[in-house]
Amino acid sequence: MTNNIWWDDLQIHMVEWRRHLHRNPEVSFHEEKTSSFVADMLESFGAEVKRHVGGHGVIGTIRGDKPGPVVMLRADMDALPIQDEKDVEYASQKAGAMHACGHDGHVSILLGTALYFSKHKADIQGEIRFLFQPAEELLPGGAVKVISDGALDGVDVIYGIHLWTPLPVGVAASKEGPLMAAADDFYIEIKGKGGHGGMPQSTIDSLVAGSALVMQLQTVVSRSVDPLRPAVLTIGTMQAGSAQNVIAESCKMSGTVRTFDEETRAEMKERVHTIVSQTGGAYGAQTDVNYIMGYPPVVNDERETARFFRSAVQVFGEEQVQTSPMLMPAEDFAYYLQKVPGCFMFVGAGNPDKGAIYPHHHPKFDFDEDAMQHAVKLFIAMATDYMAD
Repeated sequence: MTNNIWWDDLQIHMVEWRRHLHRNPEVSFHEEKTSSFVADMLESFGAEVKRHVGGHGVIGTIRGDKPGPVVMLRADMDALPIQDEKDVEYASQKAGAMHACGHDGHVSILLGTALYFSKHKADIQGEIRFLFQPAEELLPGGAVKVISDGALDGVDVIYGIHLWTPLPVGVAASKEGPLMAAADDFYIEIKGKGGHGGMPQSTIDSLVAGSALVMQLQTVVSRSVDPLRPAVLTIGTMQAGSAQNVIAESCKMSGTVRTFDEETRAEMKERVHTIVSQTGGAYGAQTDVNYIMGYPPVVNDERETARFFRSAVQVFGEEQVQTSPMLMPAEDFAYYLQKVPGCFMFVGAGNPDKGAIYPHHHPKFDFDEDAMQHAVKLFIAMATDYMAD
């Protein structure tokens, strides 16, 4: 692609960018300075820049001299509301916020890719658009807003990369079809009739009803969903009562549902509503369900996933390219794949020797920065292979 000295220089730049962003995180829908930093960098590369796409989104465009397709590459920019607990010189300087999912690396990777193509326009047939998306971590998600603002207009294909510490550095993975789950949340309130703990006959115990409901909801997956279709239902919170001798007037619960296809997703929602209503009724309690449909499943295009396996072998070597299992975490890259063909890919970033051992969203999360160079090369390989078709 180019000489080793150039790659060494690019790595120095990407580490510098990444550490700057890590020190200065901005959470979802508040990426003002990150957005300006990205736009200014793209303009310094000579890219055509569109700011304020769907809020704080940025799109940089680099055109080649020859006509051809429009390839879009995407990175997410937002941090998480987590206190950084790492003992490193680039630790977050903002209390209660940190890049705990690698988005600082994603921004740096896409900037590195843009810098490469700005110096290799002869390799571009058509144009490459570099989408820096805000608010991946928080519903309703930045992807919906940037799409409604025309980000995908004229786009033929889209690729996204996620640095992934469960995989060691030097490895890449993806899969055809469903890759990451749809993530839906629900909030339940059970309204009973409170009273004295020693006189239960004159009450409607919302806590007992809630306890029964926890158990009944576990049958949604085990008895209502096809066992060949993966699904998860988790009750994450339950709050009721104020004293040991008082029967609770109300009980509040919340949980999450993960699925990989729309049929199962709809079935889970319907069964949750039915079981909540009927279980509450069996105890004489009133119930209310707020069921929030979150991100849809990430479903990779067949042809573009085949391109990944072909291109990734060139970058990583055949033994280092894996078929990913389906993963229950969600990603709003799913919305792009509903509109245009594309592929979402994982690049290994874990390395115990560099302290990159903590899971994503952990207060001590970090990744091996060498993974950024691998990711840039994968983006380049995917884009150039598509343009050569």
